[in-house]
Amino acid sequence: MKLHTRFLAAAAAAGMAVATLAGCGSSGSGSSGDTITLGMVVPLTGSSAAIGPYMQNGAQLAINEINDAGGVLGKKLQLEVQDGACDSKSASTAANKLVSDKVTVSVGGYCSGATLPTLPIFNNANIPMIIPAANSDDLVNQKLPLVFLINGTGTQQAAAAMKFMTKENAKKVALMDDSTSYSTNITKNVAALMKKDSSGPQQAIHESVTAGESDYSANVNAVIKASPDFVYWTGYYQEGGLIIKQLRQAGYTGKIMVADGSVDAKLIQIAGQANAQGVFATMTQTPETIPDGAAWIAKYKKAFDNKAPGPYSTQSYDAVRVAAEAIKNANSTDGKAIATALEKIDGFKLFSGPLKFTPEHTLSSGGFLILVVKGDKFDVQDQLQD
Repeated sequence: MKLHTRFLAAAAAAGMAVATLAGCGSSGSGSSGDTITLGMVVPLTGSSAAIGPYMQNGAQLAINEINDAGGVLGKKLQLEVQDGACDSKSASTAANKLVSDKVTVSVGGYCSGATLPTLPIFNNANIPMIIPAANSDDLVNQKLPLVFLINGTGTQQAAAAMKFMTKENAKKVALMDDSTSYSTNITKNVAALMKKDSSGPQQAIHESVTAGESDYSANVNAVIKASPDFVYWTGYYQEGGLIIKQLRQAGYTGKIMVADGSVDAKLIQIAGQANAQGVFATMTQTPETIPDGAAWIAKYKKAFDNKAPGPYSTQSYDAVRVAAEAIKNANSTDGKAIATALEKIDGFKLFSGPLKFTPEHTLSSGGFLILVVKGDKFDVQDQLQD
């Protein structure tokens, strides 16, 4: 994966381009008076509640910058946030609220399982979705014309995981998931890659846990009995932290890796800092892993009471910028016109690099890298090349 060191300057230039007035757009849904509303469903409660504010603030920072530069189509952007709680029922209720409030574009989506039921809700209302975090292949397999992903997919993450485990000379791998769409999508893809190449890492055991529990000793004991030299957990940080802690307490000394849903400082807190040391992670960019990203982090802190940005704040920032660019290029707030404009984007600068959607409305390059826990944070271990 190539990291783009000149992103910040490019982003500033792109922000100014978005702000350039493109004439009077249509008064389609979500356009009311002098404002265009973007909707966002993120977890503000529940076990993944730590992520929601990062995403909300990243999106708001982009809106502030675009509005300061003149807005889009002569209008100011505004953000409406609803709590999806990483729960399908809550997320559906949140999506329906955003539809009734006539948002123009949805720029949310963290947990894939909760995001999936919102797809037809937004699609039927002619509201494009630019999803910044949720990345299960199930999202694109729906083949809905208004759904776009700006995070690497489960297939791409599985490929990155296999590449790194192969480099680490892993022989027997325990795959662990939480039975959700996001988590099982990754483990199934990894398992398929293992079957395809018998010379590389092989599956020792596959354990699915029940999210929300506090004792995973039965799963942990099954894993240890299989004698793996590598464990790959593909669920979220709440359960991931407990599993890491319980694996170490049970005497497992091999390597552990987690997927992007577990990349948060809370994983380290839950596992215990000593237990979490050396744990790897497959992850797209975070604010700290972007070369020359200190200026963006400083802007974020200044805007939000010196609070540091976290995972998916940059992707949410980019989701807003992409939405604004598409609205400008479409010269309209009509959903189908915006979707057509999204499909035509070619080279728009994101943190992950120049954007051009594939025919499936995903990134052509997943952009995954390998992080590792050092002290109380995740640091870059390996910059994989896609």
